Amino acid sequence: MAQQFQCLEQKHQDFILRQQMFFTSTAADGSRINISPREIGALRVLDQSTVIYLDRTGSGNETAAHILADGRMTIMLRAFAGPPQIMRLYGTGDAVNWSTSEFTDLVATHFNGEAPLGARQIMRLSIDLVQTSCGFGVPLFAYEGERASLENWANNKGSDGIQGHWESENLQSMDGLPTGLIPSQP
Repeated sequence: MAQQFQCLEQKHQDFILRQQMFFTSTAADGSRINISPREIGALRVLDQSTVIYLDRTGSGNETAAHILADGRMTIMLRAFAGPPQIMRLYGTGDAVNWSTSEFTDLVATHFNGEAPLGARQIMRLSIDLVQTSCGFGVPLFAYEGERASLENWANNKGSDGIQGHWESENLQSMDGLPTGLIPSQP
């Protein structure tokens, strides 16, 4: 049975710490819905109503475009091992751009001062609803570890190559919405 909460309680924060991945979901009026898997090491709980995650360069930048256009965001976590549970964090998101002092401060405070090569923004979710549900239909999966592919890709590209990738692949969504990744972008 689903239960709703106005903020993250300690039991929710404990659940988050036990997971290996999470999913983000966003959309804007007239756009496709985007769902992206993320590794849990990128996610941080700031307080009972705020979470952030360090967003690294990918093939697209749909989340940033949707947040800029609409603001709505959902983060979902699910238990792959142990007792079944699904948790969704609903709220309003914003992107903290890589070029800002706020980004630098958040990395210093919450990521040991180290942003991996290709970190392009920190996504922040201001939570207005936490919903848990049973997760009885979620199968069990064994966690094997993180892939080295993204790290290898970034290292092979280097800073200049990543900047070029941003300019060719990350400035607008698949539906033509701007992402705001390059500060001078309209």
